Amino acid sequence: MLTLIGLFTLVTLVLLLLWRKVSPIIGLVLIPLTGAVLAGFSIPEIGAFYSAGLTKVMPVATMFIFAITFFGVMQDAGLFRPLIRGMVTLTRGNVVTVAIGTAILGMLAHLDGAGATTFLMTIPALLPLYKKLKMNPYLMLMLLATGAGIFNMLPWAGPLGRAAAVTGIEVTSLWQPLIPIQIIGAVLLIAMASIFGLAEKRRIAMAQGGQINLNDGANTAIVVDAAEDAEADIAHQMSAQEEALLRPKLIWVNTAIFAAVLASLIGGILPSAYIFMIGLSIALIINYPTVDEQAKRISAHAQSAMMMGGIILAAGSFLGIMDGSGMLRAIANDLVNILPTATVPHLHLILGFFGFPMELLLSTDAYYFGLLPVVVQIVSEHGVPAANIVHALTIGNVLGTFISPFSPALWMALGLAQLEIGAYIRYAFFWMWGFSLLLFGAALMLDLM
Repeated sequence: MLTLIGLFTLVTLVLLLLWRKVSPIIGLVLIPLTGAVLAGFSIPEIGAFYSAGLTKVMPVATMFIFAITFFGVMQDAGLFRPLIRGMVTLTRGNVVTVAIGTAILGMLAHLDGAGATTFLMTIPALLPLYKKLKMNPYLMLMLLATGAGIFNMLPWAGPLGRAAAVTGIEVTSLWQPLIPIQIIGAVLLIAMASIFGLAEKRRIAMAQGGQINLNDGANTAIVVDAAEDAEADIAHQMSAQEEALLRPKLIWVNTAIFAAVLASLIGGILPSAYIFMIGLSIALIINYPTVDEQAKRISAHAQSAMMMGGIILAAGSFLGIMDGSGMLRAIANDLVNILPTATVPHLHLILGFFGFPMELLLSTDAYYFGLLPVVVQIVSEHGVPAANIVHALTIGNVLGTFISPFSPALWMALGLAQLEIGAYIRYAFFWMWGFSLLLFGAALMLDLM
C-alpha cells in the first residue's frame, strides 16, 4: 500500500507539473501531504518528516536567495556587458559556435561537482547572449545540463560518493574506469551541440524569412557581425533608469568581486550561502553606497529570489515526507521484487537502461541509498562485481539528475533562465535519454558493466 500511495503521489506531481496544472510550490506542498495522510501518518509524524526535509535543502535555498540577488546587482552594475561583447566578438554571432561553447562551459563549470555553482556561473552570462541571438534558452539549459551530467561522474560529485558509501568501494576506484566514458561523453556532446546549433541556425533564419547557406562560413552570423553592433543595440534598449545603475568605472572592481566569489565557491573555503552574503554586501557597498540605493537594489530582485527560494523549500518538504514516510524506499524495493526471475542476473543493466527516466520517480538519494543496495545484494550473487553494478546504474542515471524535479539545482537553473520545468522536460527529455544510452552502450563495449 505504501508503494502504491508513493507512486500515485510521484506520478501525480510529475504529470501536474508537466501539464502546468499547478504551480511548483502548490504541487510540492499539497500533493505529498495528501499522500502522507492517505498512508495513515499522524500530524506529528508528518511534521517531523517536513522538518528533516527542510534541514537538507535550507543551505541551498539560502544560497539561492542571496545568489540571485548578487548576480542581479552585478547585472545592474553592468558587469556582464563586456562579457557579452567578448562572446559576440569570439563567435561573431555564429549560433553553432555559441552552442558548442555552451556545452564546453557546462562541463568546465562542473569541475567542482556542484550543480548549483555550475548554473550560477554560466546562465547569467549566457542568457543575454542567447536572447540577443534569438536562440532557444531551453537548448542552452539542455547543453549545460548534459555537460554537467558528464562531469557529475567525478569522485567528489554526489553520485559516486553515494555509491561508495553503499558498496564500501573506494570512490577513486569506482571513478577511474569511468574516465574513458567521460572523454567519450565530452566528444559526443560537442558533436551534439554542433548538430543542434545547425538546426537552431536554420530555425532562426526561417523565422526571419531569410535564406541560409550552411556551407558558407560567411553566412553564419545570424544576428550581428561585430561586438560594437551588439553593444549599441543593448544600450539602445536600456531605459534611463537602467542606464543610471551602470557603474562602468568600477568594472574591474566588480570583476574582482565576481572572481573572488566564484573562486571561493570552487575552493569551498566557506559555506556557499555565506559566500554570497559576503559578496552581495561588498557589491552593494561599493556600487550603491547609500542605504536607499541598497534597499532599492535588494527590492528589485526580491521577487525572483524569494519565489525560487520558496520553491526549493517546498521541494525540501516534499523530499522530507517522501523519504521519511518510507514511500521512496518502498518504491525502490518493489521495483526490484516484481521483475521476472530470468532478468535478475541482468537487473543492473535493465535498471541502468531506464535509469534516466527513473529520475522522474526517484530522487538521487532514493536511487543510490534505496535501490542500489538491493540491486547489489541480488545481482552480486550471480557473480557480477559490485563495481560493475555501480557503473551500470550510475552511467544510466547520472544525466537525469539535471532533468529531475527532485533536483534543487535544476529549480535554481530554471529560475535563473526564467524557464518552466514542464516545457524543459518536454524539450530535453528524449534527447538527453538518447545521449545517456550512447554512453551506456560505450560502457558495454568497454566491458565496464
